[in-house]
Amino acid sequence: MARNVEFDEQLAISKAMDVFWKKGYNGTTMRDLTEAMGINSSSLYNTIGDKHQLFIRAIKHYTESRMDAAKKQLQQITSPLKAIEKYINASVYTITNEPNSCLAIKTTFEVATGDAEVQKIIRADSEFTYQLLIGLVKKAIEKKEIKVSQDAEMLTDYIINHFTGWHESFIIHRDKTRIKKTAQFLIEQLSL
Repeated sequence: MARNVEFDEQLAISKAMDVFWKKGYNGTTMRDLTEAMGINSSSLYNTIGDKHQLFIRAIKHYTESRMDAAKKQLQQITSPLKAIEKYINASVYTITNEPNSCLAIKTTFEVATGDAEVQKIIRADSEFTYQLLIGLVKKAIEKKEIKVSQDAEMLTDYIINHFTGWHESFIIHRDKTRIKKTAQFLIEQLSL
């Protein structure tokens, strides 16, 4: 009689996420995953599925955790411009201190271009960021905290495009000062 294998599925997904984050989807083997999760391959297949299904669960876990953290981080800030500044500075901190870069950005370039299911998750993450920031930008314009432009859509795109550029720059140069200086300049531009 086969014995039932019990494990904390969320913890296992979190551990798998860390492996995908470090090695990428294509660089991760089933052995890497089962070792990190502390289970055998048959338990993985019986409870979660194959590597792709596990990756879907891991990337969802990652993006949903980021969304929850952003909401909690910004909900207490009454000034929309201060909330935007906090979001920018938090992004800079993550970019310059996360050893494996952003899992969503890595996934975008490695997997999302050819995988509709992954692309859907990454698109939802991107749309969340856009809606969060455009809401803040519109409020900051209404409160006259931002005067540099009345075009909320353009300003939101302008802010978001910096994040991807900073990720690339930091991966290549590993220069925290460079990223922090450009982030400060961005914040100053919004405050004009």
